[in-house]
Amino acid sequence: MQRRHVLAWALGAAAMPALAQRGYDVTPWPARQPVPPLQALDMQGKTWTLAELRGRAVVLNFWATWCPPCRAEMPSLQQLAEIYGPEQLQVLALNVGEGPRRIAQYLQSSGLELTVLLDPKSEIARAWDARVLPTTILIDAEGRPRQRVRGEVDWSGREAQALVEPLLRNPIKPDART
Repeated sequence: MQRRHVLAWALGAAAMPALAQRGYDVTPWPARQPVPPLQALDMQGKTWTLAELRGRAVVLNFWATWCPPCRAEMPSLQQLAEIYGPEQLQVLALNVGEGPRRIAQYLQSSGLELTVLLDPKSEIARAWDARVLPTTILIDAEGRPRQRVRGEVDWSGREAQALVEPLLRNPIKPDART
């Protein structure tokens, strides 16, 4: 069953010409689409829910270790998390379809310290319509999804800043960063 999901993601990526031009595609969250539940364990066994994150913007990134664009954008997601801090922005890397051992090996070899959530059966990814990896859902501080980003993004760049800043309760001025 996992192979079918991988094939569907690969075919979905091939069918999106906008991804080939810019590397990613940004679409607004559908106005009438309900917010799917988010309840997932992290690598330490802690349960994360969207309701508990209210008051902070959330970058919910769906990824896998076998996905080259996912691996390529991970360092910039780490930078994004460090720039804003967890009080203002929570970056959650939700791994799709893999087990903790493989994920831990990847994290150890890459030196990344992102909060990684587990979706071993790809159920959360399906609920959030993450058919292409990487897919990132941008959620505002009130817990409302605002945009879906499909494809690899440099999350440390100005384009990403323009996507993230409107989600924040108290945006950081660019010149205030160190």
